[in-house]
Amino acid sequence: MKKVLMIILGLSGLGLSAQKKWSLRECVDYAVEHNLQVIQNQYSKQIQDVNLKIAQKNYLPSVSANFGNNVSFGQASLGTGSIRNDVFRNNANISADILVYNNGRLEKTTRKTQFDVEASQYDIETIKNDISLQIAQQYLTTLLNKEIVKISQSATENAKKQFDRAKITTEVGTTAQTIVAEAEAAWAREKQNLKTAEINVGRSLFALAQLLQLQDYKDFDVENVQIGDQLSPQLISVDEVLNTAYENQPQIKAAESRIKSAEAQTEITRTAFWPTLTASVGIGSFYNNLLNTNNVGSPLFYVNEKTIFNQYKDNFGQQGGISLNIPIFNKGITKLQVEQSKINESIAKNSLDQQKQAVRQNVQKAQFDVDANYEVYLAAKEAEKSTKLAMEFADKSYAAGRGTIYDLNIARNNYANAQGSVEQAKYNYLFSLKLLNFYAGIPLSL
Repeated sequence: MKKVLMIILGLSGLGLSAQKKWSLRECVDYAVEHNLQVIQNQYSKQIQDVNLKIAQKNYLPSVSANFGNNVSFGQASLGTGSIRNDVFRNNANISADILVYNNGRLEKTTRKTQFDVEASQYDIETIKNDISLQIAQQYLTTLLNKEIVKISQSATENAKKQFDRAKITTEVGTTAQTIVAEAEAAWAREKQNLKTAEINVGRSLFALAQLLQLQDYKDFDVENVQIGDQLSPQLISVDEVLNTAYENQPQIKAAESRIKSAEAQTEITRTAFWPTLTASVGIGSFYNNLLNTNNVGSPLFYVNEKTIFNQYKDNFGQQGGISLNIPIFNKGITKLQVEQSKINESIAKNSLDQQKQAVRQNVQKAQFDVDANYEVYLAAKEAEKSTKLAMEFADKSYAAGRGTIYDLNIARNNYANAQGSVEQAKYNYLFSLKLLNFYAGIPLSL
């Protein structure tokens, strides 16, 4: 019995887990963490991080070791004749070289790479912001569709009550058969509207799950956030929002970093006009072994061949040197490369102007939408109030026998449409307000 109870509790837990409702913050956090485009740009950022490490390590000397073995057989020239010369040779050496001077090329390369790293990080933040805004818009669309479902449910219930009342009055002979037929038709239309509204909720949830790139979207749902009807106008000025956006928006910061990177690249290119000074040191030794004899020297004075260890000790040597490379003429290529770098600077500056223009247009549009949607919302509220009053009068007139069921259905349809318009205006205003606040540096939330 205990095992059965544990299984039931476990299945209940799974059911609760499957019914999890996502908040806007959870949707945004999940999207920016799992989105493939974000992950792709994170890889690009990692490449820039490695490039920075490479640039920093170029300050260190390069050290290499070389070991060689070779063997030869046959005759070797000796005067006018030849001598048998079967020999085995072995050598080993270690060398190091370091850049002493190149007009700061290494330091400038490191600085340029740092700017590239900054730009890559800002690119990631830009994509995260774009995804966050898409998530917020689709999330609000889902909430709007859920509100439309509530309106359709209320309209369906009222239509059902009207049908029940018409059915009773028709059965007792108070109203004609056409009244109950029209009431039933109105009920059917409202049920159709309700089903359409429910499908729209499922469609918007599916679209949101697609943005989140969820594998299993069938049980996906969002929290039922209550949005109040008392909306206040936006008081932040466009200039204040623009100043904040210019300082904080990552796409602008990325463009500024790329300008600095282009300027650093120009400085790097100019270092090719200057001499390059490098220093090198090395140590090494070698060993020779005559394979056809153990004697070395002239025929008048032979000595026994030394062992490998003794030869390595006796033949040990050191070296050091300084190399200066002075550019004199390379067909004017360096000068042209500097011109190219200057053009890239202009391109980067133009890109910054484009980003600022895009941000300015987005902020201005958001401000216009906020003002316009707020006015539309106020007008929709007035229309809702009027249509509700008209519906109530139509209902009373119908009940008193002075109005027709057709007039009542028209009044109810008008009221339902007015309710939908209020919700549409409310969520349009809410999104435009969230967008404007986003540019003002206020995080997305409900």
